[in-house]
Amino acid sequence: MGHSVRYLILSDIHSNLTALDAALAAASGRWDESVCLGDIVGYGPDPNEVIERIQSIHAATIRGNHDKAVCGLIDSEDFNPLAQSAVLWTRAHLKLDNLAYIRNLPKGPVEVGGFTIFHGAFHDEDEYVFSPELALDGLLTAPTPVSFFGHTHNQGGFSLREGMVSVLNYKPPEYRQNSLLHLESGTAYLLNPGSVGQARDGDPRAAFAIANLQENKVEFCRVPYDIEAVQERMLAAVLPEPLALRLSFGR
Repeated sequence: MGHSVRYLILSDIHSNLTALDAALAAASGRWDESVCLGDIVGYGPDPNEVIERIQSIHAATIRGNHDKAVCGLIDSEDFNPLAQSAVLWTRAHLKLDNLAYIRNLPKGPVEVGGFTIFHGAFHDEDEYVFSPELALDGLLTAPTPVSFFGHTHNQGGFSLREGMVSVLNYKPPEYRQNSLLHLESGTAYLLNPGSVGQARDGDPRAAFAIANLQENKVEFCRVPYDIEAVQERMLAAVLPEPLALRLSFGR
């Protein structure tokens, strides 16, 4: 198999530098290459800093729906009013070169290191894959046995073996930092590392994953971060208060 490469899998950072730095600190020394599954910006107070941090680790990055909305590739009219106001705030605060970086992000699916990455669903980057029915398309048609997706902010995923789709819930318990998935041959996987900067699976900690496909393992990780500091920056920036409050609950 040759030398095994460990991939740090990040997604849905949403302009939350404190969460991103906590994730990078927790993953320090445990990865060789990195990818980001989109939604670098939106919601949070640190769009420029997060973009620059992602560039500094040379993450292979695809775009998400918030990235598209911020740079005007899609209309934010379909967003809820809170998300829409955050999109407009972000657009007003981005440096021009960072705006250009976001605008030029490739659309998934993209193959990286023997696996496939996309933001939402395999055939529709804006679709939420919450159910086995919605996961089936990607499980059947992705060109690699393992794919990573984001968008739902829910850590876990789906597997397909002998025509049966299983739901994988790899959210580590409150007191643990990680859970390990052993990949089996003859099985297709659609895995979500969770959201770095705005968890929505009931656990407010920053979420990410570390994948070593040569060793057939994916580690789902959680790390606490200073949520109050982020909330203070959001309120100081006059971002909508509910967007700040929801960080405390991971919803």
